[in-house]
Amino acid sequence: MRSLKKTRRIQVLVLAAVALAGSAALIGYGFRDGINFFRSPSQVAEAPPPPSEVFRIGGLVEDGTLVRGAGTEVTFSVTDGGASVPVSFTGVLPDLFGEGEGMVGTGTYDGTTFRATEILARHNETYMPKEVIDALKEQGVYQAPEG
Repeated sequence: MRSLKKTRRIQVLVLAAVALAGSAALIGYGFRDGINFFRSPSQVAEAPPPPSEVFRIGGLVEDGTLVRGAGTEVTFSVTDGGASVPVSFTGVLPDLFGEGEGMVGTGTYDGTTFRATEILARHNETYMPKEVIDALKEQGVYQAPEG
């Protein structure tokens, strides 16, 4: 026969395990739409994600591809030196956004065009997001800023 102390200890451990599993499930449920994976244009070209997946893409705005449409509609291509992905965005672009500049966009890929819901540009002349630098280094086209 078990002692009362041993029974209480088992009950506390079971309760703690249930509480831990419940909190992990709640955290996972809360993050299900909040986690956006980063992909380079080469990764998108090699293995296109499903149209329902929201992710981030980053690289350099390809020279000669920036086209401003009617109103706030903009199209351009983002490249990492290995591949280029067309991007479509409707909204106000950051002030430092331009051709040859680093950018990160959040949105979905429909098989041909990345439909961005948000565009981020570097915040000064020397900054570039770490993910973009890593993708450019992987392709062998990264050039460190002067200074």
